[in-house]
Amino acid sequence: MKVSYYPGCSLDGTAREYGESVEAVAEILGIELQELEDWSCCGASSAHMTNEELALALPARNLVIADKEGMDLVVPCAGCFQRFKVAEKELLAGRRIEGISDKYNGNFNIKHILDFFWEDISEKTLMEKVEKPLCGLSAVCYYGCVVVRPPRITDAKNPENPQAMDRLMKSLGAEVRAWSYKTDCCGGSLIFTRPNIAKKLTAKILDMAEEAGAKCIVTGCPICQSNLDSRQAEISAESGKKYNTPIFYFTELMGLAFGDAKAKRWLGRHMVDPRPLLVEKGLI
Repeated sequence: MKVSYYPGCSLDGTAREYGESVEAVAEILGIELQELEDWSCCGASSAHMTNEELALALPARNLVIADKEGMDLVVPCAGCFQRFKVAEKELLAGRRIEGISDKYNGNFNIKHILDFFWEDISEKTLMEKVEKPLCGLSAVCYYGCVVVRPPRITDAKNPENPQAMDRLMKSLGAEVRAWSYKTDCCGGSLIFTRPNIAKKLTAKILDMAEEAGAKCIVTGCPICQSNLDSRQAEISAESGKKYNTPIFYFTELMGLAFGDAKAKRWLGRHMVDPRPLLVEKGLI
């Protein structure tokens, strides 16, 4: 299977472990990720707050490139996915964007990589690749805000209670806990402007994961992973409560379950070291 692939900026920087695990898992599953030629930043996080035309032109430029390739476009970053879906809706509605080709057909699907792995690869295929089931690993799946909402943009079928990550993790053998905070905001976009609010939201997510009986949180958003992973020491110092919850990218756990030897390298980059938990469960 061959698809167009937009890695985005963060997967080469703060989310390297996400990018590397995506590519490793795709290779194991026999998926060829064809990176968009000459792709550019989609403007996520900032462009839509400064200039509407720029906020549409940046993702639209990449969509025009994908349109010429004629294959479904797979996007790992939640922010990039959201901006692409916004631009897609505008282009298909006939919005003229300066500097962007008027000949946009949009005869392809834009898919977050989580939905791609779950919907386009059979559960049977996924389970056949499992060499080390994630038995004993109790987790909650955290989708964050922008992969599923607003549904008029994302086309999510179940925006308040998405299930793709839950089902994928269960197919790998993990013990997925039910909780009601899977799409609540973690405050990642506010960490520099309103840190007091961001840390309060982050602590709430961590508290609710603990209340659900989870020992870790699984996500597919670079901003969410970075925020939840990097702020725990600071929140612990301010609150007096010790936080030490590993935050995984779902593709890291896929690679671990599939027996990829590179998984230990990805896990070593986390702020909250997940390896003691995995050693305890006999997974590494």
